[in-house]
Amino acid sequence: MIDGRLQRGERTRQAVLDSAVRLASVEGLEGLSLARISQTLNVSKSGLFAHWPDKQTLQLAIVEHARQQWVDQIVRPALREPRGLRRLWALHENRLAFYGGGQLPGSCFFNAVDGEFDDRPGPVHDAIAAAGRAWMDLLTGLVERAVEAGDLRPGTDTGQLAFEIEALGKAVVILTHLLHRERAYAYSRRAVLDRLRALATDPSILPEA
Repeated sequence: MIDGRLQRGERTRQAVLDSAVRLASVEGLEGLSLARISQTLNVSKSGLFAHWPDKQTLQLAIVEHARQQWVDQIVRPALREPRGLRRLWALHENRLAFYGGGQLPGSCFFNAVDGEFDDRPGPVHDAIAAAGRAWMDLLTGLVERAVEAGDLRPGTDTGQLAFEIEALGKAVVILTHLLHRERAYAYSRRAVLDRLRALATDPSILPEA
């Protein structure tokens, strides 16, 4: 029989991490503390200490939770698409949908925390960097698979294309408050689509616009 206390504890843990990722997407990680989160969620600080004994442990848990959200909502659905160019395009579409869905008020957790920890060695820096490397490895790997599948022209610079897709995805978060929101999303979507159609051996497998 499942212990009800364990279930309640896990629900509380997940609720705290959901809230922390949302807050960090706007404020970054450094400003978050157990006191700040307990006040936001109206839960006891002592109860939070049962899960995370110190700030660094909490920060690492938040990074992992954000990484898992990214995998669950962007990566896994894309990997259900047919291998090759369709899968690569789905990854970018899912990313834009995640940003635009309003789950995170700052749109992207990792964009908010990268600058905080890029020159601060330590476990939190390492966890953020590892998540970034894993994402770029996946993106580059999907470009390579699309070439191997014959969906992208032989000789396509896979590293360059992966970099461009990443830059155009990140630009949405950076520019959405400077440009009209819908315009930023439309520009990013069209730029990646145009680039992929130009390199595709059969552009008809991609949307027209």
